[in-house]
Amino acid sequence: MQRVCYTQCVRRLCGPAQSSRLLKVRNIHRSLRQLRHNTVMEDNKPWALISEVGGQGYIEEVMDILKQHFHIICHKDFLQNSAVQGPKIQAMLMWNTFPAAEPSLLRLLPSLKVVSNGGVGIDHLDLPYISSLGVKVTNTPDVVSDATADIAMGLLLASARRIVEGHQLAVDPNMTYLSQSLMGVEVTGSTMGIIGMGRIGCKIAQRGKGFDMRILYHNRTRRSVEDERAVGASYREKVDDLLKESDFVMLAVNLTPETTALISHRELSLMKPTATLVNISRGPVVDQDALVKALRSGTIRAAALDVTHPEPLPRDHPLLSLSNVLITPHVGTNTYTTTRKMVQKMVDNALAALNVPVKFL
Repeated sequence: MQRVCYTQCVRRLCGPAQSSRLLKVRNIHRSLRQLRHNTVMEDNKPWALISEVGGQGYIEEVMDILKQHFHIICHKDFLQNSAVQGPKIQAMLMWNTFPAAEPSLLRLLPSLKVVSNGGVGIDHLDLPYISSLGVKVTNTPDVVSDATADIAMGLLLASARRIVEGHQLAVDPNMTYLSQSLMGVEVTGSTMGIIGMGRIGCKIAQRGKGFDMRILYHNRTRRSVEDERAVGASYREKVDDLLKESDFVMLAVNLTPETTALISHRELSLMKPTATLVNISRGPVVDQDALVKALRSGTIRAAALDVTHPEPLPRDHPLLSLSNVLITPHVGTNTYTTTRKMVQKMVDNALAALNVPVKFL
């Protein structure tokens, strides 16, 4: 309404030609003000160090989230001019554990205020040392739960029904008939034991309930009765009892000194010979030498792993040659939806640590 009145007044006083010129000048001034505003906002954005775009770093599809709130510099470019760039960097946005927060790098970042880690696990970070520098560390626990639980059930199902082997047979150019010898094990009605009943563990239990599985769990602290009822889970105070009863043992714990080699020779020997071990937590949670021996000897039926130690495994590692092992390359959170959620959470965490309000340009 105000814009219409302004136009009418200009036309009455100046005539159509002059009013048109005045309106154009007014629009130009408005555009210049907006440009100055955007330039100020752009200049005020903090600087962040990332690993790279592509390769082991960020996919191109999430870079808009980063660039909206930060001036971005890749690690390789940073090292070429660290003396100039180092004092600018206030945030390190760590993806797939890179850039590695080693002392040699951190010493080049005197203005660093936060290491924003993508993912839940922070076992790759030296928290006492980073904290001693006055630098905060953040992670993204909530947004990864669904995708990680999905891959957990995917591994369980693929191993149980030998889906990868079936695919290989189906596309084999030498196959002339459909063999009926590719037999799997039943998932519906089986028993799944979850070690680690945090956010992800609860999501896995929900999915298991959908397959009419009997759900057992072991955790440092017992969940509430309401939580147990919601997913139909039964608590086992002793992990040994869970191992003995379960057809599928699901590892969903954080990597800590207490959980390193949590599953080794003794634990594997307690499992059923028809049981499958599924690990979506961290590679060092399982003693891999003990696992190889158990798989070769028939102590357990199979293993399905989204994580190993190291990653990737050496190409001559015995786990890679066993037919009763299914391995995926740590892809638990690898969906476009979850990746964008993780990156957005990383950005939000970093901005909060820097006390920078979120601005949408």
